[in-house]
Amino acid sequence: MKPKPFSKDIILLQDVESVVSRIVKKMQNDIFNVMKRNGCVVGISGGIDSSVCLALAVRAFGAEKILGIMMPEKDSSPDSEELAWDLAKRFGVKAIKEEITGALSGFGCYERRDEAVKRVFPEYDPGSYKMKIGVKPEAVFSNLPPLFNLTIVDPEGGEQQKILPREEYLQIVASSNFKQRTRMSILYYHAERLHYAVIGTPNKHEQEQGFFVKYGDGGADVMPIGNLYKTQVYQLAEHLGVPGGIIDRTPTTDTYSAEQTQEEFFFQLPFGLMDRYWYGFENGYPAIEVVEVMGETEERVEALFRSFKRKQQTTEYLRIPPVRDYYAV
Repeated sequence: MKPKPFSKDIILLQDVESVVSRIVKKMQNDIFNVMKRNGCVVGISGGIDSSVCLALAVRAFGAEKILGIMMPEKDSSPDSEELAWDLAKRFGVKAIKEEITGALSGFGCYERRDEAVKRVFPEYDPGSYKMKIGVKPEAVFSNLPPLFNLTIVDPEGGEQQKILPREEYLQIVASSNFKQRTRMSILYYHAERLHYAVIGTPNKHEQEQGFFVKYGDGGADVMPIGNLYKTQVYQLAEHLGVPGGIIDRTPTTDTYSAEQTQEEFFFQLPFGLMDRYWYGFENGYPAIEVVEVMGETEERVEALFRSFKRKQQTTEYLRIPPVRDYYAV
């Protein structure tokens, strides 16, 4: 079948209720019939993805069979917790708070991270400075792999930035990943004591571009929005009645002490553009056809498609399940 012409509206869902109904029915079958669980737990953070997953779960199972769990730590934004409480109240879901700073300190999360930061900026003081890592947005149109920068913010608000050496980058990321893996452990504790399933919240871009932590936020029993573009997630949010404060909030990583958007840290493009370009890339549209609609140059779109391909290849490890076919009796 000939693909439909590329357009700026190509990713928009035409019948949102039909999509919601299909997702809800599959969640019901997977969790009740296949997994034999009695309900579900959802980690809620005031973000759009987890909020939509909670709203879908309420449609699927009823509020009484859901537990929402907030898992802040010392680097989390206070806004995240406030919005998460608003979300639980809106949908009538029981919610609890699990503070994970102590667990992360026990793992040496902050100490290991700050050790790497200080090798780049010896003056960095974790007691008074803030930090974050990220990439320059324009790098996504380059033919070269992106370089991560480390930014520190002093008590007066002054910023310094340097390119992160590979060893320090890997140590900061590995240390930060304790946060997602700790949250996964908390979710499974409550799921197991309640005989519930764990709802995963990554969307299509996070899954396919590798913006998740293996056995962290990538660890779940079902991922109801894993095939949805971010634009489509927002369509579901509006349809399901997610609070406006969450819908209007800029998506953040909520991982580092300095404020940071997901675009700044990883995606490098606003989601409205990312969705359309990714659709063209994964569905095999020629760059020239995308260029005519999006108003970009062919050279830059081709570089962008190569960047997408590189992200898929370099993050494939995250999507590979445990390999066990080594010997058969």
